[in-house]
Amino acid sequence: MEPTAILMRKLVAHLRDNQTELRQEWARRILEARLLTAMTEEEIFAEATSLYDNYVEALATGAFEDMQAYARNLSERIIPRGVETDEVVGIVLLLRDVLARSLFAKYHTEVLNRILDAYEPAANRIAITVAVGFVQERERTIVEQQEAIRELSTPVLRVRDRLLILPIIGAIDPQRARQLTEQLLRAIRSSRARVVVIDITGVAAMDSSVANHLVQTVEAARLLGAAVIVTGLSSEIAQTLVNIGVELAKMNTVGDLQGGIEQAERLLGYKVVHEPAATGAVA
Repeated sequence: MEPTAILMRKLVAHLRDNQTELRQEWARRILEARLLTAMTEEEIFAEATSLYDNYVEALATGAFEDMQAYARNLSERIIPRGVETDEVVGIVLLLRDVLARSLFAKYHTEVLNRILDAYEPAANRIAITVAVGFVQERERTIVEQQEAIRELSTPVLRVRDRLLILPIIGAIDPQRARQLTEQLLRAIRSSRARVVVIDITGVAAMDSSVANHLVQTVEAARLLGAAVIVTGLSSEIAQTLVNIGVELAKMNTVGDLQGGIEQAERLLGYKVVHEPAATGAVA
């Protein structure tokens, strides 16, 4: 009985000798199954060619590191196109089916069984490698998108030299509270800000955990050398802060954002001048 290594070499030689026909058949099956519909036929054939070559190389060497790297690279290219996990798993299973049919056509029963015994464990591992690589890359992409959305929802605005404004709108959960704190502290360091105005006019309510995080954010900003002015404090949020033991007299609060900006400018040494409203000329 031939050793597994010899059987695998025969299998790999067969797949390489017939690679053109097998690639074309695989691409045809992908189109027929309506997979990778976000890609053109030319793109599908190009990816089928690359994946086929990497697939056969993994069978030949028994090393799956290059296959893992290719799976990540493939995922980076096709996830932005809207390709779903089931499509990726589907094309890998189709390739396995195409190759199995080719083996059935070439080998007789006894040899075929030994070839399949050698092939199937490696084929299963390749399928898992590609699927896991795609899922991991998709999860990474989702996390990055969530981070980008959170950053857009809590922009730190530099209105003048050494003055930052953090307008917070909408509900705040602990995760978003941590994210806005990190974002604000990075902005303070990078811009060397001396005053920060945190406007929470758009926040209807916050629980004690988030309120405590707000207090910690104010303290962290102070440690970095920035004075903090909180504007738009509602009675409900004020009550929450009192309930967790915050002395509001020690927190610099101003009624609205405009007042907060004016106080911040005074702290920075700017002179705030209120011009009288213009009146129309009397005929």
